[in-house]
Amino acid sequence: MQGFAVGIAAFSAGAIPFSYLAARWARGIDLRDVGTGTVSGTSLYRVAGFGPLAAAGVCEIAKGAVGPALAGDRPVVRAVACGLAVAGHNWSPFLRGAGGRGISPALGAFLVTAWPGTLLLGAGLAIGRLLSSTALVCLLAVLLLTPVLALSHGAVGALAGAVVTVAMLAKRMSGNRASQGPRVEVLRNRLLYDRDDRPAR
Repeated sequence: MQGFAVGIAAFSAGAIPFSYLAARWARGIDLRDVGTGTVSGTSLYRVAGFGPLAAAGVCEIAKGAVGPALAGDRPVVRAVACGLAVAGHNWSPFLRGAGGRGISPALGAFLVTAWPGTLLLGAGLAIGRLLSSTALVCLLAVLLLTPVLALSHGAVGALAGAVVTVAMLAKRMSGNRASQGPRVEVLRNRLLYDRDDRPAR
């Protein structure tokens, strides 16, 4: 398969909004209309519980692996496919540009491309939930992706980490909704807390 076709497949697979579909099927809820409007596993769990989350979660992770797997033995194409899978998830055309933050498809993409990325992001999720600070801990894990993958997989690992990091941070900073309030404060809260308002302590 040509590199361009791999890229289209990676983005298209990443764009399938399994969490959104699970929330619709299980509870009749549009995830864009609840909480922060993020179409993610966390939002799905809050409205539908563990069962739908587990089913959708497997699909969300698997879709991230599609593009990198189709790239075969072309490491640069595989690395770029990682970023395109996350971009498809974050700005899904099926949801008019809404989406999640890209953690789940990145887990699947890195399983194929650079497995330490899966461990790093998975650890970020687990530790973040234990500390009740998922947004901050996952931010740290995302920022560590490029240097960690550069050490483990060289230039190709660094490329995969960089394209995924850019897609994740761009979505985190842009959000899914128009913001209210001072722009600097909104951007700070999106970066640190992954939401437009600072969470209550």
